Amino acid sequence: MRFSVSIPVMTAALALSVATASAEQITFVSQGGAYQEAQTKAILNPAAKLLGITINQDSAPDAWPVLKTQAATGKPIWDVIDAPTTICVRGGDQGMVEKLDFSKIPTAASMPAQYKTPYSVAYEFYSSVLAYNKKKFASKAPQTWADFWDVKAFPGTRALRNHPQATMEAALLADGVSADKLYPLDVDRAFKKLEQIKPHITVWWTSGAQSAQLLADGEIDMEMAWNGRVAAVMKEGAPVSFTFNQGLLQETSLCIVKGAPNLETAYKFVNAAMTPDIQANFPAYIDYGPGNPAAYATGKISPERATQMPSAPENAAKQVLVSQAWWASPAGEDAIKRWAGFVQK
Repeated sequence: MRFSVSIPVMTAALALSVATASAEQITFVSQGGAYQEAQTKAILNPAAKLLGITINQDSAPDAWPVLKTQAATGKPIWDVIDAPTTICVRGGDQGMVEKLDFSKIPTAASMPAQYKTPYSVAYEFYSSVLAYNKKKFASKAPQTWADFWDVKAFPGTRALRNHPQATMEAALLADGVSADKLYPLDVDRAFKKLEQIKPHITVWWTSGAQSAQLLADGEIDMEMAWNGRVAAVMKEGAPVSFTFNQGLLQETSLCIVKGAPNLETAYKFVNAAMTPDIQANFPAYIDYGPGNPAAYATGKISPERATQMPSAPENAAKQVLVSQAWWASPAGEDAIKRWAGFVQK
């Protein structure tokens, strides 16, 4: 997870209520911690006020096992989930997530087709970027994954995430695969390229907090890290930077639970949450970008702030949109299983 989680999965939901009690309500599920706190201010409170509904919140750092349990009972208590798109797609394929009727989500109509699946709509974006120590690379900074793999031209300690998503894409980009030819991933080629860099990886990090600490302490000279984590370290004064060039653009999405007890209100909420004006609130509270690109045309996001957002059009154009559909496929699931053996051996 990109976010430190301070809220456990809660049996008693927290309620966000408008001034007067409303008969309409939903239970919204997210990933907890600072991220859920930020979206409460940016998205949930404004949507509740706009619609005049009550939004009950639950928190599940990994929604998948809870979603499966609720589906097994036949009486789910969740309505809307904010989760990695792979969970939405896998859940849809297994009959646990609603196939969306996009006629009920008109605010998503103008969004790029690749930001939507039959079961989900992109809610917010983050990037896996190449971050580096500016003192170590004062004369020439690494700008591509080929630079990351070039240990002679760019000597120094390195770290990668202990997960194949984005890491395998970076390996293939480093091996010369063009961004528009990445999918379906050549898994064998990716692992072969990863074997080359593996002896030079000091740390395979497992949390966003760990990746940030490696940079802040100067323990690592360059690494793949989430843009928001790097930005936080930069704000604290650490001599680090990053590039969006060849970043791996990833999203969390909104999806609706199959058999949601408040289905129609859930649709109203998703539509409101994707409104450009509400989406434009995200950058005021967290360093991740709106899922709806139209948010950048509202005037609420300053040009300076937009340059820091992974989903801003100019930054998105420099990056590769990670195919969540591929990662949710059997081939993607096989790659994830294969990863554990690669890291351990």
